[in-house]
Amino acid sequence: MALADTRFSDRRRKLAAELAGQRIDVVLVTHLIHVRYLSGFSGSNGALLLRKDLSALMATDGRYTTQIAQEVPDLEAVEGRAVGKVLLQQFDKDETPVRVGFEADYMSVSELEDLKDSAPEGVTLVPVSGIIEDIRLTKDPVELEKLEEIAALANQALEDLLAAGELRAGRTEREVAADLEFRMRILGSERVSFDTIVASGPNSAMPHHGADDRVIEDGDLVTIDFGAHLRGFNSDCTRTYVVGTANDFAKEIYDLVLRAQQAGVEAAVAGTSLSDVDAACRNVIADAGYGDYFVHSTGHGVGLDVHEAPFAATTGKGELAPGMTLTIEPGVYVPGKGGVRIEDTLIITDGAPKIITAASKDFTELPA
Repeated sequence: MALADTRFSDRRRKLAAELAGQRIDVVLVTHLIHVRYLSGFSGSNGALLLRKDLSALMATDGRYTTQIAQEVPDLEAVEGRAVGKVLLQQFDKDETPVRVGFEADYMSVSELEDLKDSAPEGVTLVPVSGIIEDIRLTKDPVELEKLEEIAALANQALEDLLAAGELRAGRTEREVAADLEFRMRILGSERVSFDTIVASGPNSAMPHHGADDRVIEDGDLVTIDFGAHLRGFNSDCTRTYVVGTANDFAKEIYDLVLRAQQAGVEAAVAGTSLSDVDAACRNVIADAGYGDYFVHSTGHGVGLDVHEAPFAATTGKGELAPGMTLTIEPGVYVPGKGGVRIEDTLIITDGAPKIITAASKDFTELPA
């Protein structure tokens, strides 16, 4: 059996063990990210049925018959457009009664009612939540390697953009975002992992501004939050620059956010609670009098989803462990004046965290 197949079967084994503890006989996995995580299938329509004895069955439609055979050679696949229904209809009478777990966090009420209507007699649908997400918390070496690869690709695109002088006064935010996304694609990214943020001047005071037709001006703070996606994995990084000559406000809040970000990185070691990581950043900013202007949580995991567990926040639960990923991204946003966010993606290790977003965080004034 190939290495990839072994990893997927190991994940299914962990899931089956967790389900057994909840008296679940079978789980129906329909969330595509989880289907990919447990099987390797990357199509846009698919589902997995996993029994507690580790036998499993896939479903997809005719568009992916060849693809599923290539990506999931170790599991049988059945064909049908309504993949959840198709899998439930595979139960024989001698297998029922059976308790089938469904992913409650990813299924609408109408989808659930549809499944119930199509389920054979003796099949009881039981909601399950958070189990696969908990297994995904700790990445294996192959996952970490892929995350480092896509982070390096995105970083190269940013460095190329800056070297080419494409972040300068007179250009619109939208133009800069398009240039960065183009460079990521040319380097091999399949797509962006989220809509690229290029927030300049007063727009930089809005954490999720986006990128519009505002023309960048001399003296602007410009925050760029960007990510690339490759073979299922994502990157996430934020840097803030000054175009032209910085004023005292820009220098002050950049230094403050950088100190807060460095405090968060230093705190992000195995065994530290997620709320304490958040506090490490938040306290630096609050002590400087800008606490009301740090309006979001400190960070999140990155993997098959660009925003996934764990979450470093004031309400964050649990502790960091080796193999987890976490962003550290404090920010200060002052309406009408501007804002700064600095973000790295970390891999948690047995020692100091490994930063995989390599772009410089030095205060930088770019030529206008």
